Amino acid sequence: MTRTLLVAGTEESTGKTAIALALAKIAAGRGESVGYMKPKGTRLESHVGKTRDEDPMLARELLDLDAEMHRLEPIVYSPTFVSEAIRGREDPQELRATVRECFDDLADGRDLLIVEGADRIDTGSIVDLSEPAVADLLDAEVVLVGRYDSARDVDGVLGAAERFGDRFRGAVFNAVPDAAVDEVEAAAGFLEGRDVPVLGVLPRERDLAGVTVADLADELGAEIVTRDAPTDAYVERFLVGAMSAEGALSYLRRSRDGALITGGDRADLQTVALEAPGVRALVLSGGIRPSGAVVGAAEEAGVPILVVGADTRSTVERAEDVVRSGRTRDERTVETMGRLLADHADTDALLRD
Repeated sequence: MTRTLLVAGTEESTGKTAIALALAKIAAGRGESVGYMKPKGTRLESHVGKTRDEDPMLARELLDLDAEMHRLEPIVYSPTFVSEAIRGREDPQELRATVRECFDDLADGRDLLIVEGADRIDTGSIVDLSEPAVADLLDAEVVLVGRYDSARDVDGVLGAAERFGDRFRGAVFNAVPDAAVDEVEAAAGFLEGRDVPVLGVLPRERDLAGVTVADLADELGAEIVTRDAPTDAYVERFLVGAMSAEGALSYLRRSRDGALITGGDRADLQTVALEAPGVRALVLSGGIRPSGAVVGAAEEAGVPILVVGADTRSTVERAEDVVRSGRTRDERTVETMGRLLADHADTDALLRD
């Protein structure tokens, strides 16, 4: 009988795709026949004329699967789909039947089927296919992947565990900063006391945390106007410069491994950002090149300046997509995650019969 493991995330960008695929590779390395599906595609891009989720594409390649994409990803959870569902033009019962049919087909002859969840556990609720509903439909046990930024993140793990009930196998905290290790150990003790097993605490790995400035520039189609500033620094988050220069300084100084996205005409913000040690790059929108004084200051500070033609809002959306997709981009990423799981998680418990 096929074992089914649903890998769900507490929120977007927890690293669940890399963990799901790494677990699949570990199980396959142990001699098991492993399949994969993602019932609801949410990480959508255009591919050969069709809108598809990137994650099943990567899974099919890495796990050498021959299943068709519409079986691996039966529901394309696009804005259009959601709009149609709200208007009653999607039948939840038919959708559930389709998911189950695809699952049965993919599970046939497999020892283990890894089911990757959507971006949040509530995604799919409008068609009765939230993550707890999917777990029930597919008779799956659940591993929950979460990040740890503060003790408040324990609420999300505890709440999710309660919703999954007896199907909950355990939690994995991913991308934990060194400074938070003691806090996470205390949180794990608390959760264990509430019958919520913590099966892994994975340290933050720089290569998985973001994208380099050079990669960001390439993806944005940006012109790098600084000559000597290095572009190998990693960017993990974006700061939007829409405030006054005076108000921005303390905000920027609290940032770590960030890039400021602002209009090319905001020389005041650009100058202030160059004083913040955590700013790794400036991304200037609107196709407006900075002044010579700003370029000189940036080169002296070693902070590259990227100029893009799009407006600030579009640039922010695209940049965030680049960082999110950068976390699970190729086989090397999944191999790195496999190493982290082997060193910092109980893979036997995660993959148990």
